[in-house]
Amino acid sequence: MFTHIMVGSNDIARSKKFYDAIFAAMDIPPSEIAANGRISYGKHEVRFIVTPPLDGKAATPANGGTIGFAAESPAMADAWHKAGVENGGQAIENPPGVRQSPIGPLYLAYLRDPDGNKLCIACKMPV
Repeated sequence: MFTHIMVGSNDIARSKKFYDAIFAAMDIPPSEIAANGRISYGKHEVRFIVTPPLDGKAATPANGGTIGFAAESPAMADAWHKAGVENGGQAIENPPGVRQSPIGPLYLAYLRDPDGNKLCIACKMPV
């Protein structure tokens, strides 16, 4: 559905620690900091990129925005959430668990990354 998502960071080393941990829980390898200061993660030709803002101003989270990742299981979502909290993220919303949605029951977990970006991981549950 998309080619990439990019978020800004005011501290790439801090973001690398956080994103390496949550993506490891999803079997996505860690990133190196590129010469341009970015970190990049990928799977199936889709990229998630963290960058210092090109305009030199401070990075800020999108108001009302959420970035959603797909989990293969509730256990993967729990590992993702735990890794995020242990590496500088903040647990938000309700604790990880099943919620009803217009597409059926989903196992969801939410975090804010160290720069305040809102992240979600979802696993569709059997009906």
